[in-house]
Amino acid sequence: MGVNRRPSAIRVEIGALVLDGFHADPAHVSAAFERELARLVRQHGVPLAANGAVTVTALTGLPPLPAGLSARRLGQELARAVHEGLSGHGEVTP
Repeated sequence: MGVNRRPSAIRVEIGALVLDGFHADPAHVSAAFERELARLVRQHGVPLAANGAVTVTALTGLPPLPAGLSARRLGQELARAVHEGLSGHGEVTP
């Protein structure tokens, strides 16, 4: 019988968020993105890294986001899309 253990630390490093066509304040988008992604990782982990460390160069094939979102909502939705990618949805470039 195996032991189901969660990792003691999870580190997600994102080099850049490119937001073309949005008019929201980048600092507010970034803050909301970080909060929501941290919450999702705490709650659900990072399924792509279930067997150990993984490096992902790019996530593509994620759902489009409406341009009229507030900075907070845009950050949250972007974090959810990224977490979906880290959960095995979308196309991952290692």
